[in-house]
Amino acid sequence: MEHLIEIRDLRKTYAIGDEPVHALDGVSLTIDSGEFVAIMGASGSGKSTMLNILGCLDTPTSGSYLLDGIEVARRSRTELAHIRNRKLGFVFQNFNLLPRTRAVEQVELPDLYMGRLTFSARRRRALELLRRVGLGGRTGHTPAQLSGGQQQRVAIARALMNEPPVLFADEPTGNLDTKSSIEIMQLFTELSGEGITIVMVTHEDDIAAYAKRQLVMRDGKLVKDVRR
Repeated sequence: MEHLIEIRDLRKTYAIGDEPVHALDGVSLTIDSGEFVAIMGASGSGKSTMLNILGCLDTPTSGSYLLDGIEVARRSRTELAHIRNRKLGFVFQNFNLLPRTRAVEQVELPDLYMGRLTFSARRRRALELLRRVGLGGRTGHTPAQLSGGQQQRVAIARALMNEPPVLFADEPTGNLDTKSSIEIMQLFTELSGEGITIVMVTHEDDIAAYAKRQLVMRDGKLVKDVRR
């Protein structure tokens, strides 16, 4: 079976003064379709660098990265942007919603960049996704009219707009209370069960416990890979 994500000897080195800093130091791993993976580690461990490279937001210094069978490690910024739009969805700690834009229009944004759907088809899909994340009654609300948990649900619906096979989440519960955090993680668990691959960075053990696989980074290396 072909892996959805496959990285081999991935390295990312920054020059700070006269000393090279190895943010990633020879990491290799595979992730299959439908896996729910948590990346953990202390500040400076390399987990954010790993997420940025897997999400095609950055490129490695060396090594190989196959995404859905395609080598992306040496792609240009333009090519990476195209791959992100077609294959990847992103959920961030700060939601990254437009302040005066209604929820349904927030969700539509990724398709506006791609131009894949007609207006009516795009609107139908956005409304369907908002219902899927439990916000069928909040489609006309702006972020100021929504709680933190509801804003994150809008962000998840937006990330799913282009039907990406992979969803990347960077500390998705970092700005949420306990109840909202649990609801968001239950939603991620459901999406994983539907076949969407989820790769999540978190520093919280109780949040990582929702994932079926935990990767632990330290000093740019993958030091633990635990499956449940």
